[in-house]
Amino acid sequence: MIAAIAAMLPPFNAGAQVNLPAGSTSTQLSDLMIALQFQHIKLWFAGKFSNWDLANYELRQIQINLRRAMPSPSESLRSSQATEQLQALDRAIQQKDGAAFAKAYSDITNGCNACHRASGFGSITIQVPANSPFSDQLFADQIAQGRALAHGACGLCHVISDSSMETPAFRFPAPSFSEIASRPSFSANDLRQLLTSNHRRVGPNQAMLKPKLVEYQIDAIVAFFETLQADRAR
Repeated sequence: MIAAIAAMLPPFNAGAQVNLPAGSTSTQLSDLMIALQFQHIKLWFAGKFSNWDLANYELRQIQINLRRAMPSPSESLRSSQATEQLQALDRAIQQKDGAAFAKAYSDITNGCNACHRASGFGSITIQVPANSPFSDQLFADQIAQGRALAHGACGLCHVISDSSMETPAFRFPAPSFSEIASRPSFSANDLRQLLTSNHRRVGPNQAMLKPKLVEYQIDAIVAFFETLQADRAR
């Protein structure tokens, strides 16, 4: 994939006057720009699908690589315009504001193109991505989806997230998800089997019916369950 994107970039002109960061080479700068392009794409789709944790992560990676690519004071993140654009993106992500995110993302994209032109690379123009090249990555917040699905499929009997806020409609003794996650003998595969079984005895007078879930919904609930296990292990 990297090779494909690199092949689409204009060839480097050895005779051109290009100001590179001190101690770097054109290859190192090109590698950083490719990484930034990937992160720029991932940031957009993370925000588009309201995966704010992922959007926050990608923005931090962009900030790190921008500092590496432009370490001189005149070109660095100390530029007031770039700083304002990045801060606007950060605010939108922290506030989980999709409209503000789209506006800030467009502004930072235009800022990137302005930097390219000022640096003699005006032929490189980036835009808001139309499609994701990352077919192996799910940009939706699978954990949040799993939490919501668990509430819908299991919340009648189980406390899913917060015992102080949740009151299951059926009060017979059903362990909370947190309690289930704390059991060393109960794995994510056990939960997957439980959610796909026709019936599962959970007590002498009770049976848990098979939830009407498709595979991607089960994957999401399992992802949420695994975060509960990880939280308890920390």
